[in-house]
Amino acid sequence: MVKKDSLVKGTIILAAAAMVARVLGIFQRVPLQHAMNNEGNSAFGQANNVYLLLLVFATAGIPSAVSKMVSERLALGREEEVNLIYRAALRFGVIAGIVMTALLLVAAPYYADLSGVPQSTLAIRAIAPSLLLFPIIAMMRGYFQGRQFMIAGGVSQIVEQIARVVTAVALLYALQAWGYGDTVMAAGGAFGSVLGSIAAFGTMLWFAYKLRRSDRAAAGGRTAAAERPAVKPGDPPVLAKPRDIYSAIFRISIPILLTAMTVQLIYLIDSTLLVPLSEWRFETADIEVWHAVLTNNAQSIAGIPPVLAIALSASILPVISSAFAAGDTERVRRQGTLAMRIAVFSGMPVVLLLSVGAQAVNGLLFKTDAGSAIVGMLTAGTIFQITMMTSNSILNGLGRQRVGMAHTLTGIGIKLALSLALTPFFGVYGLVAATSACFVFVTVWNMATIRKLTGVKVLGDRWPGFAATVLLVAAAGGAVAYYGLEWFAPAGWKWPYFFTTVLLGAMVCVAYPVLLFLFRAMRAEDVESYPAKLRKLLRPFAKLQSRARG
Repeated sequence: MVKKDSLVKGTIILAAAAMVARVLGIFQRVPLQHAMNNEGNSAFGQANNVYLLLLVFATAGIPSAVSKMVSERLALGREEEVNLIYRAALRFGVIAGIVMTALLLVAAPYYADLSGVPQSTLAIRAIAPSLLLFPIIAMMRGYFQGRQFMIAGGVSQIVEQIARVVTAVALLYALQAWGYGDTVMAAGGAFGSVLGSIAAFGTMLWFAYKLRRSDRAAAGGRTAAAERPAVKPGDPPVLAKPRDIYSAIFRISIPILLTAMTVQLIYLIDSTLLVPLSEWRFETADIEVWHAVLTNNAQSIAGIPPVLAIALSASILPVISSAFAAGDTERVRRQGTLAMRIAVFSGMPVVLLLSVGAQAVNGLLFKTDAGSAIVGMLTAGTIFQITMMTSNSILNGLGRQRVGMAHTLTGIGIKLALSLALTPFFGVYGLVAATSACFVFVTVWNMATIRKLTGVKVLGDRWPGFAATVLLVAAAGGAVAYYGLEWFAPAGWKWPYFFTTVLLGAMVCVAYPVLLFLFRAMRAEDVESYPAKLRKLLRPFAKLQSRARG
């Protein structure tokens, strides 16, 4: 029988898969950036941003709604209704895939001209067919997540990225060898997503077959048909007709969709507005470098820290939803607090490594270390992106989707206003600062609402210790990043960047947990809430706290 995954285990599964997928995604960007000039990299980056936004639009809201609806009804024993919801979601996935693909093919040249990157038309059209299958894949992932079976989505992500990267890199160098220009090479790199979607779909079909076989075996072991449970006041409504199912799905999914689109919409806003808002004051050559660095280097590296938050958001939603549906307020408070602490504690060291060490990481991965300040600024703000995403998911689990949507839309409005005000004077740096301001605003408002509803506190009286830890690690990391590049400069090529990144990573891995425990931001009793393997890693650090107190 297929077993359910707990919150922490489910999060680890999805986070590990997402991290592998993210690393593979960056591996795709690296050869593209080396093989093409700024024109080709801008074309690929622009196509990828449009594709990712439409992918979120086609897939984010409905799967989350399906996950929530499935988990709630399974908690109440309403399996027949779960099957009806799943079939309705798959039908929507087919329609959404056809519509999104057609829209992207038709609108590609118009958007490319509007954004000031007309050479991206071919790349946008090359990536469009992948949208045929991704909505269906997303519906299947949402159903599996609702059943707290996270391994299916995790494996499919890894398979998807392997197929995508191999195809993209192979096509890129094949087209280069055949003498094609950067515009066509960018389209070849973008086409890798189509093969990735096919591989992911095949993987999900395999897991669907395994799950169905497990369900049949479980049903065969029952001696009598279970009675349909009575619907109590406050329970989710019974959905027996397709019209009722779609009405419920859209009612839940639209607010979730708007919150899920936030990051990708902001990235699309940045890549769209940078050229028009900057060209009146700054040199064209500088703007081209900014655009290429922002869409390829900075957004790729800044996508690493939120990996855990993406996984945590997917795994916390069904857990909170089922606990809230069952009226278990203590479990809601406990799991919500755990989720936010995991997000903050695990996200911050990655943010510190990639922002403080931006020059070393940027120089190691890409052709040069140009634009490292952009990378560092954008990555530093992702800690608030992490908390925003996790808190949005908790609000969704509490049935407060419209509240999260209102916070998010207000934050995007603030982002737009600040972008229009700052970018003409500060260029890309004003644009990035506006992005971080949006994440901060939404996080603060979300947490105020969650605290009022459930009593969840992220750190409580632990904030001073956490702030001291972050400041000390950032200061030490800045010194290592600065002097490391000087110390290892005689090695030449990429070695100074590599050795500095390794040294900085080792320092963060040791100093961060030690200081967390010494300053009591994390406490010995917290360790027991983690899985056995994590407890084994954390206990030596917890002992330092006991010795310090003794």
